[in-house]
Amino acid sequence: MARFLPVAVMQAAPIDAATAIDVFAARLRDVMATHPGTRMVLHPELHLCGTTADGGDETVQLQAVAEPLHGTRGTALAELAAELGIWLLPGSVCERGEAGELYNTSMAYAPDGSLVASYRKIFPWLPFEPYESGDRFVVFDMPDIGRVGLAICYDLWFPEVARNLAWLGAEMIVYPTQTTTCDRHQEVIMAQATAIQNQVFVVVPNVASPKGTGRSLIVDPEGLVRTEAPDASPAILTDVLDFDAVTRVRDYGTCGLNRMWSQMASLPGPIQLPAYAGAIDPARWADASNSGE
Repeated sequence: MARFLPVAVMQAAPIDAATAIDVFAARLRDVMATHPGTRMVLHPELHLCGTTADGGDETVQLQAVAEPLHGTRGTALAELAAELGIWLLPGSVCERGEAGELYNTSMAYAPDGSLVASYRKIFPWLPFEPYESGDRFVVFDMPDIGRVGLAICYDLWFPEVARNLAWLGAEMIVYPTQTTTCDRHQEVIMAQATAIQNQVFVVVPNVASPKGTGRSLIVDPEGLVRTEAPDASPAILTDVLDFDAVTRVRDYGTCGLNRMWSQMASLPGPIQLPAYAGAIDPARWADASNSGE
């Protein structure tokens, strides 16, 4: 059975938190009316948590919009996913933790409205972001399609994130992003490199102008850009991803040549990784490669 996933990647500016859900719902319904075959809709980082930092302290404003994942905002998102029957990745939100701390957290809602995964950003952009770090890698399964890994923006600069998600079986990694700075060119290159090194799809919804620098993109498991927004203007990128492309590339190699996964699994013994006080164990690598666990 073919494993096709029609997606819509939203390149849009953050929505003011006071009206976010109503505006978000109207836009999402419009997207589905225009692209009715879409099965997954993806949004940028902190899309629902627009603040006016120029007019006050950003941390104070984020504290005001922070909610637990199963609060009012989460309930509304779950209902939207169920109403439209889609996989909904609303970008990341400002999550209020159990002790009142702030996390930059991305979520995935299934077509039945259930929250199937949430991921707290492991690498906040320090010293500029007021978030605590997450402590775990997160993947989720889409029945009959494949496994998706969650990461956020600055995580792209740390290859350990993607490598662990791929080792956990991710065939697509999603990086909701809010890049407002001059380094978007480097991030586009890193998105391609991440796809090549891990033989996965990489999807990066970035924020549109006037806040963001745009250039959202979808990269295939050989590092080829399937589609990219040419600039920072609001845009919708649509595509149909074939998850069997991941299997093909890993089985036959990038450009028919490079089969890193099988090579890692066939090492003669553990390779020490002094930076992590650990090792690559070919037996564990082979188990993960074969089972996706």
